[in-house]
Amino acid sequence: MSEPNSPIPSSTLEYYHALPEPVGRPPRERYWLHALLLVATCFTTLVVGARMEFNFLNNLPPFAAGDEWLPFFPLGWVFAQPSRLVLGVPFSATLLVILFSHEMGHYLFCRYYGVRATLPFFIPAPTLIGTLGAVIRIKAPMRSRAALFDIGIAGPIAGFIVAIVTLAVAMMLSKPLTPGIGPSDLQLGFPAIFDVMHSVLRSVAPNHAIVGLPLRRIYLHPTAVAAWVGMFATALNLLPSSQLDGGHIVYALWPRAHRVISWMTVITLIYLGHRYAGWRVWAGLLIIMNVMTFRVEQAPEYPMLPPNRWPLAVLAAIMLALTFTISPFQMTWR
Repeated sequence: MSEPNSPIPSSTLEYYHALPEPVGRPPRERYWLHALLLVATCFTTLVVGARMEFNFLNNLPPFAAGDEWLPFFPLGWVFAQPSRLVLGVPFSATLLVILFSHEMGHYLFCRYYGVRATLPFFIPAPTLIGTLGAVIRIKAPMRSRAALFDIGIAGPIAGFIVAIVTLAVAMMLSKPLTPGIGPSDLQLGFPAIFDVMHSVLRSVAPNHAIVGLPLRRIYLHPTAVAAWVGMFATALNLLPSSQLDGGHIVYALWPRAHRVISWMTVITLIYLGHRYAGWRVWAGLLIIMNVMTFRVEQAPEYPMLPPNRWPLAVLAAIMLALTFTISPFQMTWR
C-alpha cells in the first residue's frame, strides 16, 4: 500500500497497471461445471416458469403452492406431461438473461482491470423462482479503489438495465386479474420501479387494459415476474454491507466508514424483520460476513477514488431506492 505522502500518478488506471501482475498461473476454468449448472438451472426455472405461464393463460391464481412436496415447485405436475416445460421458456430465458447480464457486468470489468475471475456459476434450486441466482468468483485482490468500485457497480447496472427493459415489455403483456379468480398463496410486494413503469405505460399506451388498475389488480405476465426477480436481486446486491456489491461501493468511497455503514445496514434489516422475516435471515448472513471479512482490506486506500465515480455512486443509491421493497413476499396460506 502506498503511504499518504508517496507520489501517486495522476491517472488511477496508469497506477493500477503499473503494479506487478499476480504471481502464478491463472487457474483453469472448469467449463464443464459452468455448463452443468446452467443446464440444471434452465430445468429448474423451466419447471416454475411452466406453471406460471399455465396459470396466466388459464386465469388461475398466479402463485399456488399446490400439493407438491416442495411448495411452488411443481415437479410432479411437469413430469405428468413433460411437454409442459415448453411453457416455461419465456420466464426461464428472461430470468437467466437478467442474472447473466449482472454477473457478466462484474466479469467484463474484471477482465478490463486484469483481475482473475471465473465465468458465472448459476445455482439451481427448487425454489419459487427455480434458482438462487448466479455468482462469479474473483480470485485476485483488487489493486485500487477505482477497480473495486467499477467491478462492484458494473453488475447491478447491467442487470438493472436488462430488467427495466424487460419490465417495460412485460407490462404490455400483462392483463387485469379476472374478477372470479381465486386468491393466490403468495403476494409480491412491488418496489417503486413498478409504479414508475406503470405510470410510463399510462403515458405511452393510455388505452391499455391495465393502466387504470392498481398494481394489486394486475395479473403480471411471467416475464414481468422475472423482471421483479431481477429488481429484487439488484436491491439485495446493492445493500451497503460487507462483501455485497453495495459494500464494495461503500468501501471504495469511504474505506474508514465501511464498517459502521455495514453494521447500520444489519440493524436496519433486523428492524425491517417485523414486516418481512426474511430480512432477519439476511441480517444473520451479513453478520457472519461482517465478522469474517472486516479484517480483510478490500483495496488499497491510495490512490483516492477519482471524483468522476461519484455520479455513479448516486446512481447506485437511486437504483437501490427504486428496487428495494420492505415486504417483498406475503404468504396467504389457505
